[in-house]
Amino acid sequence: MKPKTEQEKVMTEINGKRLSYLYEAVTMGTIRGAADKLNIAPSAISRQISLLEEELTCVLIERHRKGVTPTEAGSILLQFYRESLSAEETCVSKLQALLGLQRGHIKLAMGDGFVGDLMLGPLSEFARLYPALTLSISTGGTNEVIRQVEEDEAHIGLVFHSSSHPRIRSQVVSCQPMYIIVSPDHPLANRNKPVQLKELLEYPVGLAESRFGVRQLLAMAEFQQKIRFNPILTTDSFAVLKNFARSNMGFTFLPYFVVSKEVEDGHLIAIPIDNKLLSSGEAHIVTRLGRHLSQGPHELLQHLKLWMKAL
Repeated sequence: MKPKTEQEKVMTEINGKRLSYLYEAVTMGTIRGAADKLNIAPSAISRQISLLEEELTCVLIERHRKGVTPTEAGSILLQFYRESLSAEETCVSKLQALLGLQRGHIKLAMGDGFVGDLMLGPLSEFARLYPALTLSISTGGTNEVIRQVEEDEAHIGLVFHSSSHPRIRSQVVSCQPMYIIVSPDHPLANRNKPVQLKELLEYPVGLAESRFGVRQLLAMAEFQQKIRFNPILTTDSFAVLKNFARSNMGFTFLPYFVVSKEVEDGHLIAIPIDNKLLSSGEAHIVTRLGRHLSQGPHELLQHLKLWMKAL
């Protein structure tokens, strides 16, 4: 009989179910949130985590008014748990590869601005090529997408303006300058040369929330030029921003790929910005550094790379 690896020895000493309860509690941020997700009593989750702490003789979570956070020991254990899940997924993937991708599930996280192009293009094509594979898609700001990829909650992430993260690898980077987005009736609509940021201060503006890459890049440009935009609208929805501009309530800042269809249809106008920082915007496809993607996610990654290069 083959001797057990060190990782397998550790797993035999740690109750897997209790570890999964710890993971859900930390991921959801509260015992109640984990209980609602797992459809069990909060007291049962608290009890199982306490038993796990007793088994390992260390404190794994800190309880406070807003919920729970992992201790240093808890973070180490959770990292081990994520790596164990990833290793299990890799094993299953190799078995699935023998069946020619007859089944499998892919988790994708992305910024809201990617949804339109992605659903109409590469994802629909991928679904036709691999009908047996299933997808789950979550949307959020750049920070949230990066977190999901780092913690293996998503196989692949798509973000705009990704700052450096030690555990994140950019698989493809595409230059995507920021533009001023206005309706055809906006005073700037007939502008035939790039606009400087200071010229825009007199007009109403709608902006994405600060957790989005487009807003973070704009904040850097504001700091650089010592100006500040005061939005009359702030939102976590790019659809809201597009309709804000389309209804001529004001203008907004977005990369061209987010509004390409509306611009082509004549509903919106994209005006270049005279700012090197905003002209250097980038879209990234990211994965966790060191993660071995299973066959299904790997095939989707290759598919998305071709799409991103053509974006």
